[in-house]
Amino acid sequence: MTTVQHYKPNLRDVFFNLFEVLGIQSSVLGKAPFEAMDEATARQSLEGFLEVLQAKWTPTFASADLEGGAHFDGKGNVTLPKGFKEALAAYYDGGWNAFELPERLGGFGAPPTIRWAAFEMMAGSNPAICFYVLGCFMTTIVDALGTEAQKQRYVQNMVDKHWGGTMVLTEPGAGSDVGAGTTKATHVKDDEYLLEGVKRFITNGDFDGTENIVHIVLARPEGKGPGTKGLSCFIVPKFWVEEDGSLGARNGAVVTKVEHKMGIRGSATCELTLGDGAPCRALLLGGVHDGIAQMFHVIEYARMGVGTKSMATLSTAYLNALEYTRVRKQGPDLAKQTDKAAPRVEILRHPDVRRMLMLQKSFAEGLRAVALWTAHIQDQVVQQGGHGTEGAKHLDRLNDFMLPLIKGYGSEKVYELLSLSLQCFGGSGYCQDYPIEQYIRDQKIDSLYEGTTAIQALDLFFRKIGRDQGATLQGLLGQIKATAEALPAALTIEKAALAKALGDVQGIMAAMLGKLGESVYHVGLHGNRILFSLAELVIGWRLAVAAQVANDKLATAVGDDKAFYEGKLASSRFYAQQVLPQLTLSRQLIEQSDLALMELSDDAW
Repeated sequence: MTTVQHYKPNLRDVFFNLFEVLGIQSSVLGKAPFEAMDEATARQSLEGFLEVLQAKWTPTFASADLEGGAHFDGKGNVTLPKGFKEALAAYYDGGWNAFELPERLGGFGAPPTIRWAAFEMMAGSNPAICFYVLGCFMTTIVDALGTEAQKQRYVQNMVDKHWGGTMVLTEPGAGSDVGAGTTKATHVKDDEYLLEGVKRFITNGDFDGTENIVHIVLARPEGKGPGTKGLSCFIVPKFWVEEDGSLGARNGAVVTKVEHKMGIRGSATCELTLGDGAPCRALLLGGVHDGIAQMFHVIEYARMGVGTKSMATLSTAYLNALEYTRVRKQGPDLAKQTDKAAPRVEILRHPDVRRMLMLQKSFAEGLRAVALWTAHIQDQVVQQGGHGTEGAKHLDRLNDFMLPLIKGYGSEKVYELLSLSLQCFGGSGYCQDYPIEQYIRDQKIDSLYEGTTAIQALDLFFRKIGRDQGATLQGLLGQIKATAEALPAALTIEKAALAKALGDVQGIMAAMLGKLGESVYHVGLHGNRILFSLAELVIGWRLAVAAQVANDKLATAVGDDKAFYEGKLASSRFYAQQVLPQLTLSRQLIEQSDLALMELSDDAW
């Protein structure tokens, strides 16, 4: 079956973004605090990692789905699908977890751009497995936010013994409304608490590939107020960790159910019951009651990860579809359809197939460009002193601003475009002989993970735009304007399209601010349209930047490089002509909108 080696990476485009567009070899690599990695090391590391993923992760993508995914024994224990343990062993034995870790913890000292490039390959090759290594990132959370005693107790254990890690927020009665959570924390002594409650939709809440799992749990200490401000973050291990770092008894955080899902079945989505039948012991993270702010370090990482997963899925789906259309022959050339003797042609020659492929190509490359540009902002945050420091404040805000676009828009658009990947295969794509049907099922969760699309849209408008009165938005739009004005004559179409789209987005924002005075419902009704319009403008901008680089290099390029640069120019031009003009309609719809839907009687539905 072609699904065994389904994953088709695009390292050429990754390297193009990293080294030709962003130029991280001169601005990031070899510079503090990333002195340990240069361009050659970065390239070799990503190439070597890809070989491991193709050998050990990719082959279990379809088989885990076909066997029904992770297995729950009904007694709190989850067994990984066949081949997953070997895949995880290849990851850890090869030291590839070092991508995620700082040098002082044995890591490569890789900047975020390289780490997210590696994550794209993980998510593309087998997204179910990549969530089982979340413990690597959780190690950095405990290391950054824990007390010195907590760090000594956990961090080296998590690194050396490859412990798992989870984020535990959602409850059956409080889904996206995290502040409605009722899980109770009772103080015992010092930083130790006992937790009671039930959590739901916990990714990889249990699995048999490691000796311990560290849950980072939101709970409400007794006496704390309602809403998110009353929540605190707790370290809750599967097996209690004694003060000397040794493992103690089984803790009372037990999986009581595993969800049966439409996709990503190899990833166990668990109900986690705390303190029922056995005490659930916990440590207050950092010894401070600052739960939602602490958890947002994890949430923001997860949102970037989900958006990157979607982009990776679209990229491999497009390349699978492209390969199929190059070899599948059906029908004559459209221009010769009246000639009964005309030869059958590859379906790549058909106009509508080309349209579908170019939509996939432009968005796959555009979403990658946006994700890696955002990762480069994260590079600079670290270089300026890290999150929360004065020097990194404006970069921090820009990074936060981009996450709803990457996660919210990316996940929705990719699901839409995967239907075009399927369409390129025709009926064959609906069968399990090809990976597209599983891509669609596995990817759909991305618009639901870590806040639905509408939640991302509201976060963008009220928090990311509103908190600084639009200063971050205006700074971003200023960068786009500067690029549009500087585009060369060869990119005249992109220049005009970007300028028009920029004006449309500015008009959308102005119209919505005016309507906000009438009712906040306007934002609720059109939040997604605002999010989508801004995201599509930013994608067009990054495609134009890439086209400018490609245009400069095309004159001296030969062979595969020449074809690659021609493809970059084609995707930018297609996007400018076929996608950006749609923002004018979005602006008109928002400007002309009313509140009829909100005024409609509930009985009329």
